[in-house]
Amino acid sequence: MSDPTTNPDSVDPEDIEFAPRVRGLPPYLFGKINELKYRKRRDGIDVIDLGMGNPTDPPEEWVVDKLCEAARDSRNHRYSVASGVYNLRREVAVRYESRFGVSLDPDHEVVATIGSKEGFSHMCLALLGPGDTALVPAPSFPIHVHAIALASANVIALDVRDSQAFLANVARVCESLFPRPKILVLNYPHNPTATVVDRAFFEEIVALAKKYHFFVISDFAYGDISFDGWQAPSFLSVPGAKDVGCEFTTMSKGYNMAGWRVGFAAGNRQMLNALKAIKGYYDYGIFQAVQIAAIVALRHGEPGRLAQVAEYQMRRDVLVDSLNRLGWQVERPKASMFVWAAIPEPWRSKMGSIDFAMKLLEEAEVAVSPGRGFGEAGEGYLRLALIENEQRLRQAVRQIGRCLKDEKAVS
Repeated sequence: MSDPTTNPDSVDPEDIEFAPRVRGLPPYLFGKINELKYRKRRDGIDVIDLGMGNPTDPPEEWVVDKLCEAARDSRNHRYSVASGVYNLRREVAVRYESRFGVSLDPDHEVVATIGSKEGFSHMCLALLGPGDTALVPAPSFPIHVHAIALASANVIALDVRDSQAFLANVARVCESLFPRPKILVLNYPHNPTATVVDRAFFEEIVALAKKYHFFVISDFAYGDISFDGWQAPSFLSVPGAKDVGCEFTTMSKGYNMAGWRVGFAAGNRQMLNALKAIKGYYDYGIFQAVQIAAIVALRHGEPGRLAQVAEYQMRRDVLVDSLNRLGWQVERPKASMFVWAAIPEPWRSKMGSIDFAMKLLEEAEVAVSPGRGFGEAGEGYLRLALIENEQRLRQAVRQIGRCLKDEKAVS
């Protein structure tokens, strides 16, 4: 066997050239924070992690029991179908009918995905290519930008925080751009800002989509978590929505099944057919035991979901009230599992959000997500996840307060 270190015909791994779609990906802005967080924890330091929307609460025990039972059935270890087993798709249709009054055909209008992130990414591959343009919300959850870039399409980001301005900007871009945008991405409740809209907003979107002939992809990942008795509306609940778009949902948030990777696409048949065509080449679907457990979670898990929402609401109140007592100016979100907080002065004028997040991790031992990680529109803000219990949230704010107070005293 030849020695690759002396064989002139061997390939040096450092000479491998990545595809343009990979070379075009920006540096991962959360990387430095994650590296420091892991290093601190390795050294035995208790870091309170509010950085990622990764639920720490477990699924209900009977859902886990069903997973174990199904995993012991040898029939469930075969390849599944890429679009999901029928009974799972039927339960998604039942949920849409009962919660939003939306009628879906499980055979043609629902697809199970390996999490909503996989589904969204593959939908972009199915619909977009070189020369196409997609409109996305800003600040942007990273996959909303990068899945489009990986499909070799162009991105135009529109600020999401004023819904009327957002609608006006969609119309303006459609009037001025040729060829017109092919896709509009929506994300309400929004990650990271927790911005919400009402059904009237979606009615305007459907009218714009029909007028300017673009597809709509609604990322409804946080639709299970709404507060104070309010329910975030589904895009599909608006008449005509299925004519122009589809919606992605997930079991990750309301059901605490993030690591299980179970999501769904629902809506326009042609869009879902394109997604199924891509998935048929890329994967064999979700492990069938997981699908069976997801079926019973959807069928019987509404009380547990509502209890989890109540828990997130209590955490929201604790975190917002505690930060405001420090002198921050934080709005109380109506939905999602995040608080979007403006960095207080004088630090907002002195440093960017990445440096401020690093400061909190270094000196307060609290991990948060810097707004800059969600694009330029997020600069000056932090995203704080409601994944820790109330006691830990109070402790996190005390540690932040001591950190910033000590610096004020020095200055």
